[in-house]
Amino acid sequence: MAVERIGVFKQLGYELRMILDKDPVSSRAGLLTELCRKAFIHNAWFTGDNVTYRLSEIADQLQEGTVDKWLATYKLPDDFTGKTIGVIAAGNIPAAGYDDFVQVLLAGHNYMGKLSADDKIILPFIAELIVEIEPAMKKRINFTEGRLGAIDAVIATGSNNSSRYFDYYFGKYPNVIRKNRNSIAVLDGTETKEQLQNLGEDIFRYFGLGCRNVTKFFVPKDYKFDPFYEAIFPWSDRLMENRKYMNNYEYNRTIYMLNSEKILDNNFLVVKQDPGIASPPGVLYYEEYFSLDEVRARIDADREFIQCVVSQLPLENAVEPGRAQKPEPWDYADDFDTLDFLLKQ
Repeated sequence: MAVERIGVFKQLGYELRMILDKDPVSSRAGLLTELCRKAFIHNAWFTGDNVTYRLSEIADQLQEGTVDKWLATYKLPDDFTGKTIGVIAAGNIPAAGYDDFVQVLLAGHNYMGKLSADDKIILPFIAELIVEIEPAMKKRINFTEGRLGAIDAVIATGSNNSSRYFDYYFGKYPNVIRKNRNSIAVLDGTETKEQLQNLGEDIFRYFGLGCRNVTKFFVPKDYKFDPFYEAIFPWSDRLMENRKYMNNYEYNRTIYMLNSEKILDNNFLVVKQDPGIASPPGVLYYEEYFSLDEVRARIDADREFIQCVVSQLPLENAVEPGRAQKPEPWDYADDFDTLDFLLKQ
């Protein structure tokens, strides 16, 4: 029954919260430290702080009230469909493929996942928790190192380059193929220190590698960056301790300096005026604007490259600073209702 399947995921949220809180009542209370250790050994971008943050956000999405609100407008099948959905997951943040994973199972399909080489620890851990909660789910969840095999539809997330290969190989199936996206922030200089501090979360969480990370600012003409740099200073220690992040920061800063490009720098973040949206780790692009209408027109023109808009200003679908990495389960990637797609298969 659909209600029982939904209950499995609500229980998953409860179990994750006990693990995160290291509740002594939970038989899994000691797993978090080991999971974080394994994830970091496998991928040095996946620090314990970021893995814990990601699991906490998943647990929040699986709260009973949130799940009920999310699924209220959908008609989930009572029985499993017997269809298999192939999912090719990205590996830019911990458990990057979680959303597709849970939606495939909620829609009553079998899940066949091909994980990124960078992210092979956390989602299988979540799958193990689900099977412990409901052993019957074991036959519904499969991971593969090779070809997806017999599938009925596919969801693939990757780069703009890999999307061309996905189109070629999976174009004959019903599909969702995602390309690169990044997020932007729009400031007007009236932001409080707290808002700018919260914006640091949108920029630096997961070291800026997620599609919901802010990689570009739009600021008014002659904007003063001093308050922004002051507000984000508390991030300095954890960023400077990560060698992968600092290697990227130092490399890009060196290139800009050798090319005599004008930059702002505080020893862990380069801010550079640039028309692009996707800046590399350790770099934040910005552009100046004269009116919000100008910014709105730019957002409309670049909609296919923008995942999320962060701002306190009256912009359509903008989220408050600090909320970019706290999406609700109905905040679908690329504004495409993946669950609806799956229910139509």
